[in-house]
Amino acid sequence: MVFDGIIISVIIGFLRKGNLKALGNLKFKWGWIFPLLLVIELIVFALQNKIKFLGQVSGFIYIVIYILGLLFLFINRKNPGFILILIGVFLNFLVIVINGGRMPVSLEAASVLEPGYVESLKQSLYAKHQVLTSSTKLGFLGDIIPLSKPYPRTQIISIGDVVMNIGIFFFIQYLMLSHPSANKDKSASVTLKGGETK
Repeated sequence: MVFDGIIISVIIGFLRKGNLKALGNLKFKWGWIFPLLLVIELIVFALQNKIKFLGQVSGFIYIVIYILGLLFLFINRKNPGFILILIGVFLNFLVIVINGGRMPVSLEAASVLEPGYVESLKQSLYAKHQVLTSSTKLGFLGDIIPLSKPYPRTQIISIGDVVMNIGIFFFIQYLMLSHPSANKDKSASVTLKGGETK
């Protein structure tokens, strides 16, 4: 869902006549940690069902990734939208950590997905997720919101995902429309022929 939010935000930014010039001047404290965490998460997700030990500790690894991600967002919280991103990630982290390192997924919401995913979920083959049951704590923060047609990609998301993507939207709109680097051409004087300026 994060990638969806980024793509949609960029498209809207372009429709609002923004640009991506600010990306070249974008600097974060601990900026290296985000791509590192993303790579680790993708590796764990890809191998957790193939390597038994990795599957057993994957919940712990995801919790560590969330903690480091939250720390990254906190130290960069002055960026527009980052407080909302931080809140959204924390909501996801909270429901995951309180349920043993896995995100609860509503089977009713998951009915919009392929049957194979639902069956695998029931058999706990998706180590980052687990079925939401009556014993699930804070289940309303789990993946309970289904997205299907006319939305282009069928998926299920959480309240935390929604909040996080609102923050991503605000940040990208700032980058494309309000960041000093994005506006440097607009703020410069336009020299006309004859030496006049406008």
